[in-house]
Amino acid sequence: MRNLTLAAALAAAILATTAPLPAHADEGMWRPSQMPQLAAQLKARGLQMDPAALSNLAGKPLDAVISLGGCTASFVSPEGLVVTNHHCGYGAIQYNSTPERDLLKDGFVAASFADELPADPNARIYVTQEISDVTAQVVEGLDGMDGKARFDAIDAREKALVAACEEPGGLRCNVYSFNGGLEYSLIRQLEIQDVRLVYAPPESIGKFGGDIDNFEWPRHTGDWSFLRAYVGKDGKPAPYAKDNVPFQPKSWLTVSQQPLQAGDYVMVAGYPGRTNRYRLASEVQDAIDWSHPESVAYFKDYLAEIERTTAGDKAAALKYASTVAGINNALKLYQGQLDGFAQMDDPVGMKRAREDALKQWLATRGEAGKAQVAALAALERELAAAEATRERDRWFPSVASGGLTGTAVSLYRNAIEQAKPDAERESGYQARDAARLEGRMKSMDKRYDASVDKALTKLRIERYLAQVPAASRVAELDAWLGIGPNDKSVADLDARLDALYAGSKLGDEAVRLQLLKADRATIEASDDPALRFAVQVMPALLRLEGEGEAREGRISALRPQFMQAMIDFNASQGRPVYPDANSSLRITFGTVRGYSPRDAVQMQPFTTLAGIVAKTTGEDPFITPQPMLDAIASGEGAQYRMAALGDVPVNFLSDVDTTGGNSGSPTLDAKGELVGLLFDGNYESLSADWIFNPDLTRSIHVDARYMRWVMDEVDHAERLLEEMGLPHD
Repeated sequence: MRNLTLAAALAAAILATTAPLPAHADEGMWRPSQMPQLAAQLKARGLQMDPAALSNLAGKPLDAVISLGGCTASFVSPEGLVVTNHHCGYGAIQYNSTPERDLLKDGFVAASFADELPADPNARIYVTQEISDVTAQVVEGLDGMDGKARFDAIDAREKALVAACEEPGGLRCNVYSFNGGLEYSLIRQLEIQDVRLVYAPPESIGKFGGDIDNFEWPRHTGDWSFLRAYVGKDGKPAPYAKDNVPFQPKSWLTVSQQPLQAGDYVMVAGYPGRTNRYRLASEVQDAIDWSHPESVAYFKDYLAEIERTTAGDKAAALKYASTVAGINNALKLYQGQLDGFAQMDDPVGMKRAREDALKQWLATRGEAGKAQVAALAALERELAAAEATRERDRWFPSVASGGLTGTAVSLYRNAIEQAKPDAERESGYQARDAARLEGRMKSMDKRYDASVDKALTKLRIERYLAQVPAASRVAELDAWLGIGPNDKSVADLDARLDALYAGSKLGDEAVRLQLLKADRATIEASDDPALRFAVQVMPALLRLEGEGEAREGRISALRPQFMQAMIDFNASQGRPVYPDANSSLRITFGTVRGYSPRDAVQMQPFTTLAGIVAKTTGEDPFITPQPMLDAIASGEGAQYRMAALGDVPVNFLSDVDTTGGNSGSPTLDAKGELVGLLFDGNYESLSADWIFNPDLTRSIHVDARYMRWVMDEVDHAERLLEEMGLPHD
């Protein structure tokens, strides 16, 4: 009955969005199944293809849109060529870089298939094949269950669905929760395990402007790279092997050769990570008052430690280059959200007013409305109770999750879980996860330096000591540190950490791989100090994990009731009804357009090569390679120029609704052809993850014409242009 109500509410709200077109951004990260219901709105915006094609996972363009597990990408040739952002391929570039061959700095163009380089062993390409509703299978019979029992029941059902889905092999299946647990979908994906680096421009192009320009406009960043999917000779997914062959997708995107102009229709298909638009006022308050400020302060100290400990050591700096890029991005994201909240007129009050209006509306809906009001009150109590231990729940696990200590904990947990039947093992330690766990152990050397990691572990311990109240401290960790619950420091912390790192052998790949096969007794008998740490703190980790699962089980009985009420309420007012982002495939659409961030300032929708020259200082991060400056000065590549600009367009703005995880998403025109890659949002829109602002929400894309210009005139990647069927000089 609940699902029928939800379906009716969704249909009503979608129909409402096809009414008079608003003069601002279209809100919504829509599921493919919703697109046919948006046909009228899509056509009015300018879509020239059949809207039904945007719900067909087995046809173009959606079957060419793929996930990298944190970023989006797309197939652009029949030989499995994949295009994504430079920052999404950053890990593969860093993995293959050395002080003697710095691909981050110099870039990389494979001259042939044989020259393409294997990425990190855990690099994956996921091709979504099917999305099926499994709500009934997950929620049936849960009424009356609460806490840990409810969590365990949901967990067991999801694992059973996944196991049955993955049985043929070569697949990765997951159950995704939508609308706070109101709906569940089983998503089946082809998992390609052999991913190789094909082409990346030098960092001076791919990361032009660096962290200074991150989330800013105007922008002049060549944020793209190319990978390739490989499979076994039988055409099935297989781990890396030298004689694997390029994957042949059923379809691939066509790169548009039609000029994209301001006001044109565009859409983005991708895998947005997470939004929080349906969160309660108290959760917004927590983000503003505690979680975001804590993250910002920690990220700054984290980056400072890496900078200090890698100074003068290029090999160590390269190992942490990808980490630094990710932390810098997260730092600016959280700070941008805080700044966005500060610019709003009482964001918490806005959320609370919405909840008050919801309660008033529910009061008119009889007993069902009263039950939903009661569920909302119970949800608010659960969230308030969680705040009592939030410092402990953040900082204790952090000590046991990074670098050396995290590796030890993973090895010990793996040994514990392997003694159980596969269906009862913790997610991450089942048979389906073995290759990934082994990949982590193999790739650790490329992203680990003992001196750097020791400094970061010390930072985490100091955060734990400073932030966690005595009443919430963890006895097992305090015992390992040799202190009492009221102590705020450890007199011999440096010496203790020196002994930990000097005595452990987990820095050796062979030792790590051998321990992956060890049983619990073997690890518990080990005298390796990192493993001794893991054994000592594991009871606390398991205890807190159980407490968290019990809380999650209670919340899973309450949040769906709130979400059903909010969906019905929004539908009654004609507001867009779509689920918060959860890393599943979504489509968003809009137009190429600028914005006005403040009085008398108008941001134009395109930047140009001339803007690169004007921005170039010769100092990092505004360095432009001399061959590129020469090509600009000589007017090379006239066929890539935009007539309205008299220059080659570099980046452009649109009002499509996106978030993290959309990075690398193909930007498609009205015909479904590739016109660019989404790679960022503007600074003013970062708080839209929580509260959507149509006047300021913009996405930033790299223009395909700029990509082709650099590939043709600067990096001479003509082989790839030909593979994509594109002309070149």
